[in-house]
Amino acid sequence: MPNREAIGPPPEIGFLFHMIVLKSVKSFLMFPIWMVQLGTGAKSFLDNPLLGSRRLNRLGLHRVRVQLAGSLCAWRRRRLARRVRPEWREAFDHDGFVAISDFVAPETFAALREAILDYHGPAREMRQGDAITRRLAIDPAMLEAIPELRRQLERADLKALFAYVAGFRITPLHYIQTIVTHDPGEGADPQEALHADAFHSSLKAWLFLNPVAHDEAPFTYVRGSHRLTPERLDWEYRRSLVGPQQMDRLSGRGSPRVNSAELAEMGLSEPEVFAIPGNTLVVADTLGFHARGTSVRAVERVEIWSYARRNPFLPWLGGDLLSVRGVAERRVGWLWALRDRFAGTIGQPWQSVGIRKAAGELGDS
Repeated sequence: MPNREAIGPPPEIGFLFHMIVLKSVKSFLMFPIWMVQLGTGAKSFLDNPLLGSRRLNRLGLHRVRVQLAGSLCAWRRRRLARRVRPEWREAFDHDGFVAISDFVAPETFAALREAILDYHGPAREMRQGDAITRRLAIDPAMLEAIPELRRQLERADLKALFAYVAGFRITPLHYIQTIVTHDPGEGADPQEALHADAFHSSLKAWLFLNPVAHDEAPFTYVRGSHRLTPERLDWEYRRSLVGPQQMDRLSGRGSPRVNSAELAEMGLSEPEVFAIPGNTLVVADTLGFHARGTSVRAVERVEIWSYARRNPFLPWLGGDLLSVRGVAERRVGWLWALRDRFAGTIGQPWQSVGIRKAAGELGDS
């Protein structure tokens, strides 16, 4: 009699069949979500196989998304332009960023800076390579303790500029951010590689509380790289044809890295490194290629950091309920709590380090 236990497929075949079935079921369940994401700011070629499909991108999927998002952003900006100071708007339109010296009145800035640096609040840290980023949310408690901070963030000229660059009337997320370089870690800081944040425009802003020298993790940007020229669109198309598994991890997740040869092919100049005096506000479109410059020594860079990104395919300017006063300043806390709650599913790179100040005491949690 044959051994009954030997009848049937080898266990390896059964395991493989099981995995194929599970993958097929997951794909079936996820397909509607992947389809919906085509009309959102979803950008990861790795996480959405439709976005990363070489066949679909050969037919123009990625290029069409880039062009449509760019056209809608340009249309929204035209409707927002009249409220922006002409000199700021012209500088931004030409370069992709605007740098404003003495943004806060000098007689006010010193006291504001001292109040921010002395403030203690709940802090989060994230390590990337040999760099540590610390953030304190600008939340109701901080705004109550530092009224001048609220006054500056609610300036009409600042809100108009933020709306123009973001392409929406939306309140950015605001933090006190500290960057520490050369902290012993694994690998290089990925923010030092020249990159775009996504396939569409978004806002980042830095109000530097201390001067930043050209060799101390400075702001770095390729002038004019925010424009969707035919050469930039061709580059976007070519990179979409590279399988996501063949890209570096961050490019595969939708934050493409770029090198000097590719900049030249797009008719762009080399990136510029900017020494920034304290009390300088820099507002940039991160569709443009930018980076955190390298530092020759360990430094601590402290700034008011603002960020705004919205679904790029929305045609309207406002309507963001999370931008309402009383809600907007609580969003960061809600976001951190949500990521803590579902850390096992969506991840939580920002680790709580307790009550801290913005400067000093970094990396010792």
